[in-house]
Amino acid sequence: MTVRKRMHLAAHFPGVNSTTVWTDPRSKSQIDFASFEHLARTAERGLFDFFFLAEGLRLREHKGRIHDLDVVGRPESITVLNALAAVTERLGLAATVNATFNEPYELARRLATLDHLSGGRAAWNVVTSSDAFTGENFRRGGFLDRADRYARAAEFVATARELWDSWTPEGVARPFAHQGQHFDIAGEFGLPRSPQGQPVVIQAGDSDEGREFAAATADVVFTRHGTLDAGREFYADVKGRLATYGRSPEDLKIMPGVTVVLGDTAADARERAAEIRRRQVSPQNALLALEQIWGVDLSSYDPDGPLPDIDPEPEPALAQGRVRVADPLAVAEKWRALSRAKGLSIRQTVIEASGRQSFVGTPETVAAELDEFVTTGAADGFILVPHLTPGGLDEFVDRVVPLLQERGAFRTEYTGTTLRSHLGLPEPIWKG
Repeated sequence: MTVRKRMHLAAHFPGVNSTTVWTDPRSKSQIDFASFEHLARTAERGLFDFFFLAEGLRLREHKGRIHDLDVVGRPESITVLNALAAVTERLGLAATVNATFNEPYELARRLATLDHLSGGRAAWNVVTSSDAFTGENFRRGGFLDRADRYARAAEFVATARELWDSWTPEGVARPFAHQGQHFDIAGEFGLPRSPQGQPVVIQAGDSDEGREFAAATADVVFTRHGTLDAGREFYADVKGRLATYGRSPEDLKIMPGVTVVLGDTAADARERAAEIRRRQVSPQNALLALEQIWGVDLSSYDPDGPLPDIDPEPEPALAQGRVRVADPLAVAEKWRALSRAKGLSIRQTVIEASGRQSFVGTPETVAAELDEFVTTGAADGFILVPHLTPGGLDEFVDRVVPLLQERGAFRTEYTGTTLRSHLGLPEPIWKG
């Protein structure tokens, strides 16, 4: 008998980005604990696998000034999750922590502490940075070449796992020693093996080296692929790499980040989606988005006028603390073609080209489309990215989750207590 494949769901806390609609009167603080608590409790009410926090190690700048969406700051992820452990019971708690600007012993200890305090619900989203601008906040600065960042991250994860494994499952502490290219440490780890063996490791990256890193190291992949065909390609590619590392397809869960806009009718949902995009891309944000590609000051341009006829600068320096566009000229040509074909202004082009809601429709339609992604090999589940802080998940939990449960596509109760149990991941084999 074929077992019905069920999806995994996670909640991304909306915060510092241009997708959050701060002008909505329902939008609240991104640093007040009540906001974190509201979204986490909603996710747990919806039986989600985990709650996911992003990270920012420096306030972004644009043309030498702090970007206005950053001015209220970003709290440290693990600190917030430790507090949420006290007001949730089953929900997994995932922190994004940079492997470039931290040290294995210190971070392994913080994550193990969260895992113990939460009863086995901790996860680490591993990210890297080659950004010297961000690195100025740290002693080493931005010393890592881009090509070296995954090498350090891979050794970082391996070292953290050695530390977590330095205690036996029976609670006996053993000395550890690691000597490698990036780390040379030895001593004794301060915490026993955690309730789920080790925190879950999440990785976000769509490049070829990112896919290989995920296949070798991660338990969950956070990807951007939102279309069915792109999702199937990514899913098959990454799952196909697992055997090289002695892993099975079920050892890695692929969960794209998606947005959802609901309406009582399809037309209503489309109009709501269009209004959200208009709010996300203000005239100011439209010019900012354009300047990040062109790399020059475009403040004299009218957001309701045509795109610039000049070519982008090859080495843009206006924005600091953002991921650079890989090929600005190619992106500019693509946007110009879109603008010409549809007669779009700068703002309209940015709205059309820079983002889209992944699932737009009635609750019934959205539930069916999410289920199709999972049952046809495009995803194992989804990380929902709401456009409102903190109530952006409420409608999905109230209107879509029950329909997924009726279809047999999603759990009706938690059957375990740890994040690994929610994800269907085995406890790591002790390798001490």
